[in-house]
Amino acid sequence: MTTTDAQSESVTAPAPTSRRKVLQALSGLMVGMFVSILASTIVANALPVIVPDLGGSQTVYTWIVTSELLAMTATVPLWGKMADLYSKKLLIQLSLGLFVVGSLIAGLTPNVEILIVSRVVQGIGAGGMSALAMIVMAALIPPRELGRYAGIFGAVFGVGTVVGPLIGGVLVDTSWLGWRWCFLIGVPFTIVAIVLLQRTLNLPVVRKKVKVDYLGAFLITLGVSTLLVWSSLAGNKFEWGSWWTAGLVGGGLLVLALALWVESRAAEPIIPLSLFRNRTVALATVASVLVGVAMFGSTVFLSQYFQIALGYSPTEAGLMSLPMVFGLLVSSTVAGQLITKWGRWKAFLVAGGTIMLAGMVLLSTIGGQTSVPVLMVYMAVLGIGVGMLMQNLVLAAQNDVPASDLGVATSALTFFRSMGGAVGVSALGAVLANQVTSMLTERIPAIAGATAGGGGEAQAVPDIAQLPAPLRTIVQDVYATATADLFLIGIPLTALALLAVLFIKEKPLNTLSGEERLAQEQATASH
Repeated sequence: MTTTDAQSESVTAPAPTSRRKVLQALSGLMVGMFVSILASTIVANALPVIVPDLGGSQTVYTWIVTSELLAMTATVPLWGKMADLYSKKLLIQLSLGLFVVGSLIAGLTPNVEILIVSRVVQGIGAGGMSALAMIVMAALIPPRELGRYAGIFGAVFGVGTVVGPLIGGVLVDTSWLGWRWCFLIGVPFTIVAIVLLQRTLNLPVVRKKVKVDYLGAFLITLGVSTLLVWSSLAGNKFEWGSWWTAGLVGGGLLVLALALWVESRAAEPIIPLSLFRNRTVALATVASVLVGVAMFGSTVFLSQYFQIALGYSPTEAGLMSLPMVFGLLVSSTVAGQLITKWGRWKAFLVAGGTIMLAGMVLLSTIGGQTSVPVLMVYMAVLGIGVGMLMQNLVLAAQNDVPASDLGVATSALTFFRSMGGAVGVSALGAVLANQVTSMLTERIPAIAGATAGGGGEAQAVPDIAQLPAPLRTIVQDVYATATADLFLIGIPLTALALLAVLFIKEKPLNTLSGEERLAQEQATASH
């Protein structure tokens, strides 16, 4: 591996990486990506078991998911910036190492407090993997060829996102394993990914004599975290229109405004504001945020709907998510192959946004009596749309920025998509808790505080099996109605994402890899 200084970098274009070497390098990346995504989703079907087992509430239920998303979101820009300054290989291995530590703590946790802390550690590692995988791909592969590989990664992302609940359900239902293995199962695979990357990934390290903008990173993290805390607790711990809301929202926005001021003056900003002068990046960012809110915010509670509203076991709930897996897998892979073949990408973004919107509309009609075949069709439609849209938004942005900005551009999109997901989970989780509490209070006031998914610690996630039949029917109907409302909220958000995609201007895909483009840009600058 060659180490060079910024002032003495060679401007000779590197030899194109052979397809065999690309596939070898991608093997470790794909394993790492799959495991990091799995961490976010494998707990979905296990949570209805984990939370009561550890004595948690619906608020804790939401925070076990949100804390990981929050940590991943907040650290993605920093990982992306460091990728432009330091060894991408070392950074990926570091992120996977953190993931191993977080997984071990989570698997051995004695209570919900330590579990949430462990999820934060997992999230930091997953943030590095999420950002760095696409950055490394862009460095190795030209945008024209990236569609083929991006489709594979999109499929890995999709399968990890949706198959996680199935694996989690099987582990929970297997008496000699249990929910702790939802966290421990990823450890050996992560170690395998670290070893594979050490053997197969070779990229030149370009060291620059600059300071990382840690102040900007801290302010961005603090501002986003404050708003996410507010969106998670508002309506549960305090009223939406209260002094707490004013303080948290006002404080969060003030910190973010200060972050913008710091970023505008930093020599090496974490998220360069100039990046958003690029129309493609700006619109792709808007679409990524909205897709993140709509998709993560609504689908993360589907497992709870399957188990509480429909009465299925964790394993059965996981199997019911397979149509979304297959829809996403097929559409992501096929779209990637066709983009590489034809060199055209916007039609797939528009089609993906339209199909995802249709999926949201269909899922907003679900209830306690919705049949399984109908649910499967609805979920397949949503999966197809997500598979065509999410990964190709990154491709469009990477194709339209200088090679020197590939890291920050990729991490910016990943950051805003993750932020949308974290906001969606926390805010829609609060909506779900409020809806359940309100409807149960109307229908069965005497037990609402004990069975609602509401705010106080006494308001626990109900164990359907322990409820008498008449009460069980009411609780199931309430959860079904509240879950459908989440997709109803997702409809306008998805429509706005589609609108943003429509205004993205299609540009021909570059035929040079990120490393080749960077050498070309350096050669031009030196003359």
